[in-house]
Amino acid sequence: MSPMLQQPAREPAIRIDNLVKRYGPVTAVAGLDLEIAAGSVTALLGGNGAGKTTTIAMIMGLVLPSQGCIRVLGHDMLRDRYGVLARMNFESPYVEMPLRLTVRQNLAVFARLYGVPGPVERIRTVARDLELESLLDRPVGRLSAGQKTRVSLAKALINEPELLLLDEPTASLDPDTADWVRAHIEDYARARGATVLLASHNMAEVERMAGRVLMMKAGRIVDDDTPARLIARYGRSNLEEVFLDIARAPSQPDLAGGETRA
Repeated sequence: MSPMLQQPAREPAIRIDNLVKRYGPVTAVAGLDLEIAAGSVTALLGGNGAGKTTTIAMIMGLVLPSQGCIRVLGHDMLRDRYGVLARMNFESPYVEMPLRLTVRQNLAVFARLYGVPGPVERIRTVARDLELESLLDRPVGRLSAGQKTRVSLAKALINEPELLLLDEPTASLDPDTADWVRAHIEDYARARGATVLLASHNMAEVERMAGRVLMMKAGRIVDDDTPARLIARYGRSNLEEVFLDIARAPSQPDLAGGETRA
C-alpha cells in the first residue's frame, strides 16, 4: 500500500516576531511574539491602553513598528503589504464612512479600492446577505446605529477577505442586533475558512466566538489559552472575572526601556 500523502501544513495567517512600538518614552507594544492559525477565531483582549489597537494597526500596515517583523497571509507587511491588503479587511463601529454618500456609493468605493471583480453583483449579494437592500440608496448619515453597523460589516466583507480584523464589532448595539451580527460573522468565517482576529470588551461575545484568547497588558501578552481553560485556571466563573483579575494585577516593568503603558 502506498504511504498516505501528507498535506502541507498551512502557514499561520499572522506571524509576529519581537514586535515593538514606541511613541517617544511610551512603549505601546513591548516585544510581541505570536502566531495565529489560519481559519481560527482569536480574541485579543486588554484594558484601555494595553496595546490592542496599536497591534491591530500594525498588522493592517497602518502603523510602522519600531522594531520586529509581521507576516500576514505569507507576506511581509514591511516590504510587501500591497500584495496582501486585498485579501484582508477591517470592521469597527468607531470608523465612520462618508455620511453624505449612500450605502451603495460607499460600497462601490470600497469595492473599487479592494479591486473586487464584478462589483455591482458583489454589492447586490452582500446587501442581500446583510438585509441592506432597502437601504442601498439611503445616505449613511440617515441610518440608525444598528444599520450603520451592518453597512460597516458589508464593507468589511465586500472583498470576501481571508483575514477579518474586528474592533468592538457589536459596540452600542441592542442584544438582538448584536446577536445577529455575531451569527453572520461566524457563518462567514465558517463558510469561507477565514481567520478572524477580534478585539472586544464584551466577554460573553468572546466566550461565544473565540477558540483562543490572548490577554494583553502593558504592551505584552500575559496569558494565552482557550476561554474555558482560562476560566478554570483562574478559578473564576466567567471570562469577565478573569479579565478583571488580569487588569487589576500589578504591571511588570518595561525591561526594554521607557515607560510601559498600563
